[in-house]
Amino acid sequence: MKISIKLLSEMTGYSQATVSNALNNKKGVNRETAEKIRKAAREAGYAADWRVSSVKLVMYRASGAIVNDSPFFSSLISGVEEEGRSFGFDTLIYNLTRDSGDYEGQLQELCGDPSTALLVLGTELEEEQAKRFEEAMSPVLVLDNWYEGLSLNAVLIDNVDGAARAVNYLAGKGHREIGYLKGSYRIKNFLYREEGYVRALREKGLEYRPEYTFSLTPSMEGAYADMTSLLQTEPDLPTAFFADNDMIALGAVRALQQNGYQVPGDVSVVGFDDLPFCAISNPPLTTIKVYNREMGRAAVRRLVEMAKHGADYCTKIQVRSSFVERESVRDLSHPAAPSENQ
Repeated sequence: MKISIKLLSEMTGYSQATVSNALNNKKGVNRETAEKIRKAAREAGYAADWRVSSVKLVMYRASGAIVNDSPFFSSLISGVEEEGRSFGFDTLIYNLTRDSGDYEGQLQELCGDPSTALLVLGTELEEEQAKRFEEAMSPVLVLDNWYEGLSLNAVLIDNVDGAARAVNYLAGKGHREIGYLKGSYRIKNFLYREEGYVRALREKGLEYRPEYTFSLTPSMEGAYADMTSLLQTEPDLPTAFFADNDMIALGAVRALQQNGYQVPGDVSVVGFDDLPFCAISNPPLTTIKVYNREMGRAAVRRLVEMAKHGADYCTKIQVRSSFVERESVRDLSHPAAPSENQ
């Protein structure tokens, strides 16, 4: 049986006009009443007639530790805006911070507007908060995150395979002691990258050594300060590190250099993201390239498909990364030739 406005009116006891206004996020219905009507509509299986006129890119922040300090997201936003324009949609940037005083009100406003499709930046998004977006009255897609138990469409990075590719490269260059520069703020992307790091070590028959895992703040200055402090303790270092992202890698490289270590002569480093300045860092950073602009474009295309044809099923789209070889890794696979004096 198709659930109509009339039937919802009879079920809830509100007039058809009130039900219609609540479902279309129009003024004149108080927040409590609107939430009751939307809840009843969801439970009854009401299928909204989506007439999406714009895309709202929700910049979700739990702490801002990742989103605030990385230039990674500017290209992703550009991809969303470019693809949105190609479909005739305006793209609105909406900042949503979990600790803000009006968080609940903002969330209800976002989820209650059927005219605006939602792209939620999920880099810092926790599962409990992601679940709230399942209640939205318009199409929703999560960017840069995925939760297996939730019915949300997603576009994300191939984190596990990308990290494994970095470790495999280091092993191929003769490195047998490969450490891990671990972001201290554990977003889900970092957890997946750690999984790829450990998996690749195991597949290459290399030992996982906890003392080679250094926990660093996931920003360039924070990683620099943390690595500097760690180096003061004169720790045993591996010949190479894989870092959770480029910001951590570059901060660590600077700390190593300022404490007398040569990169890559003494320690090699591989990052993740391929931020624009990695090509001109000293040394240029070997890293995993993430196609963030293409992620934004793919997200909009899927969102438009959902708006036009409904969302009877969920998709998880992984955008494959690639490897960028530069100058921050020493090749240990070919021993140096003996000098003439030996």
